[in-house]
Amino acid sequence: MAGLRVVGHLLQKEFLQIFRNRGMLPIIFIMPFIQLAILSNAATFDVSRVPFHLQDFDRSSLSHRLVESFSSSGYFRMTGHSFARKTALDVLLSRDADMVLVIPEAFEKDLATTGHTRIQFMINAEDGFTAGVIRGYADEIVSTFNRDLPSLMPQSDRLVKPVFDIDIRQSGWYNPELLYTYYMVPGIIVILVTMIGLFLSGMNVVREKEIGTIDQINVTPIRRWQFITGKLLPFWIIGIGEFTAGIVIARVLFHVPMIGSYALIYAAAGIYLLVVLGMGLLISTMTETQQQAMFIAWFFSVIFILLSGLFTPTESMPGWAQYLTQLNPIRHFVDIMRRVMLKGAGVELIMQPLSILGAQAILMLALAVNRYRKSSR
Repeated sequence: MAGLRVVGHLLQKEFLQIFRNRGMLPIIFIMPFIQLAILSNAATFDVSRVPFHLQDFDRSSLSHRLVESFSSSGYFRMTGHSFARKTALDVLLSRDADMVLVIPEAFEKDLATTGHTRIQFMINAEDGFTAGVIRGYADEIVSTFNRDLPSLMPQSDRLVKPVFDIDIRQSGWYNPELLYTYYMVPGIIVILVTMIGLFLSGMNVVREKEIGTIDQINVTPIRRWQFITGKLLPFWIIGIGEFTAGIVIARVLFHVPMIGSYALIYAAAGIYLLVVLGMGLLISTMTETQQQAMFIAWFFSVIFILLSGLFTPTESMPGWAQYLTQLNPIRHFVDIMRRVMLKGAGVELIMQPLSILGAQAILMLALAVNRYRKSSR
């Protein structure tokens, strides 16, 4: 009985400490429900409203019916049309579309005279899983259209034996073998660098608070920029080292291609690390214990990772979630990594996500410096 009383006393003491600590209550009760509400609606493996680009060289009534079959299916949405092959490659490279539907000349004429014709799907196979799903959707739509052809063809053009067949020629770009490792490894490198930078910097200043050395630092003549540089530069160097190790492993062990520029990818990594380290430092200046800092860093990292497009395509998320992902630095760096490594994208094609990362780096570092100045008075 005495042992049970001791255990009961310890339990009571721990619960009182938890509920008296105002900083822990939101972490325990609010953050999990925010994660549940956001991730349950946004993190989905469904592939819907796939953007596709049209190249209709036939421009007949039958080709128009085929295009309508794609647009009205709910799985595809047309983002544009053109007649130049280079344009088709450009929209795939820039991710303005994940599939190009090419309908050749004499599409309707060949069906009416021979009962056979061809169409082409050019699919962005950067993500092998998504490319497979897109191909399955397209095959099913064409198969349904093929079965309906006897009723769609003009009566005068029907064959004696109405057997129609559309031959689908598919080609995957940037990952033609649909190897999932090519798609995942660049994203995993981003996650590893994020974890190192966010958690280490997140516990940096708060550790000084816990052991009482922050007051000793504050009374020294050290300037704020010197303090921030001294706190962040070691972790920036460690992050670049981790990034380099990840690139070497990706190339040597997983044979992930590096079609683009190493200088460009390292410049993006340097900017991205400033975002992550600035965020970690901001968390560190806002919390009182390392435990709080770890929980908050974990809260943001889980949401950022699952809304980054690493596992689920951002194009299939609800509209509000797609806008939310624009604030997600992981989403932008994962996008840059895949574009540069798998597609060989140049700076002009990654300028938008790179600019967003640059603006986020300035904002995070400014907030962290300002918060440190206020907390040190």
